[in-house]
Amino acid sequence: MADPKGFMNTPREEWPRRPVRERVGDWDEVYVPGALLPIISRQADRCMDCGVPFCHDACPLGNLIPEWNDLVAREDWRAASDRLHATNNFPEFTGRLCPAPCEAGCVLAINQPAVTIKNVECAIADRAWEEGFTPPRPPDRLSGRTVAVIGSGPAGLAAAQQLTRAGHTVAVYEKDDRLGGLMRYGIPEFKMEKRHLERRLEQMRTEGTRFRTSTAVGRDVEAAELRARYDAVVIATGATAWRELDVPGRELSGVRQAMEYLPLANRVCEGDLRVSPLSAAGRHVVIVGGGDTGADCLGTAVREGAASVTQLDIYAQPGTERDEESEPWPTYPKLYRLSAAHEEAGALRTAPAADADARLFAASTLRFTGDGQGHVRELHLTEVDARRRPLPGTERTLPADLVLLALGFSGPDREDGLVDQLGIELAPRGTVVRGPDFATAVPGVFAAGDAARGQSLIVWAIAEGRAVAAAVDRYLTGSSHLPAPIGPYDRPMAV
Repeated sequence: MADPKGFMNTPREEWPRRPVRERVGDWDEVYVPGALLPIISRQADRCMDCGVPFCHDACPLGNLIPEWNDLVAREDWRAASDRLHATNNFPEFTGRLCPAPCEAGCVLAINQPAVTIKNVECAIADRAWEEGFTPPRPPDRLSGRTVAVIGSGPAGLAAAQQLTRAGHTVAVYEKDDRLGGLMRYGIPEFKMEKRHLERRLEQMRTEGTRFRTSTAVGRDVEAAELRARYDAVVIATGATAWRELDVPGRELSGVRQAMEYLPLANRVCEGDLRVSPLSAAGRHVVIVGGGDTGADCLGTAVREGAASVTQLDIYAQPGTERDEESEPWPTYPKLYRLSAAHEEAGALRTAPAADADARLFAASTLRFTGDGQGHVRELHLTEVDARRRPLPGTERTLPADLVLLALGFSGPDREDGLVDQLGIELAPRGTVVRGPDFATAVPGVFAAGDAARGQSLIVWAIAEGRAVAAAVDRYLTGSSHLPAPIGPYDRPMAV
């Protein structure tokens, strides 16, 4: 370590966010531009270079965190970029979007604030692009083998880049008109500006990866035809089958899925639309679901000028400190966290019904009622106990002109016909069944990411993409030097 006493002498300091009033007036990223680099070397110096760095195990990519922390502390940015990119294809994505399970596993976090690993990662990635440390890496020679990757989210892109660099000819099929999957149309611009995505896609094109947009495999291209055309196929479509809320009034106009709402707001930012058809402007919005997707809806609705926004979380409000009995270090604890969107909602008082930020905890939706013309006007809810049972006498109503369901996803959407045309087996929970080598029962067809794992984090998706690439490379050539950071049955650390 550069400074053996860094963790004692330097307090944790995170990348500062722009003032709330300023940032809700635009769609730019929430952080103060240029404010990270002046503080990040000293923050990296807080790393203790542990003999057993649990941050490695907490991160499915196996990121070499103490190594690049030390290099950043010494301001050796090129070497830090090399060590970071050795395990992660897209650190500028994870540095902005990952909830940082590595920080929960930081040894310093046992009794002090963890190292700001996520900020260090983002600083390295951004500096690497600025300094030209991430040039395209086309293969020295081609293998003559071809691979189709279905889906251009983080798992599909990671698999495609790894296989392209190994010398295979790779084509990525994306059903949307632009590449990136949920990173494009699910993640709001204020969390990650799409210029970061475009820059990486251009690198992949230069390396030789081919992209086919507006092409839904199973509908625009027969799945069997695609399988016959390529030596291997990777299904990386993500888990896009959203979960429903079966309560009275669900059929009312104005009750929509989060992933119907968020893509339209992103299309406004892309310049496709002047105003979203589902804009929250002037409307009373209620978001059902307490996860990250719900927070994305919250931040979007605030920027669109909603009259009020409230987010319902069926779980009780967690504490601010780790429960060592139920969630001991180094597992990722469920804590009360204040995202940028919740900070904004709290400062602007967007939810009069909530105490501090826009969330109502331990709240369950009972039904929706309308205005007699088929449009939702109220949401009826009740408080629940730890077993999600309604508490008598706690029913209340919220005004609701727009209700957004952010209840998660169960597996790949079967509407396009891909799963049925290939004869892919699905598990009871809706995910693609695969073996220990990431292969499905259909010869030459592999599955990676949320489509097979189920809804998960971006860092797990990239790890899946890298691991399935090694499996495909081995299938095509008999062996592989590509890294495989995880197996298909690996899961996050838990009690």
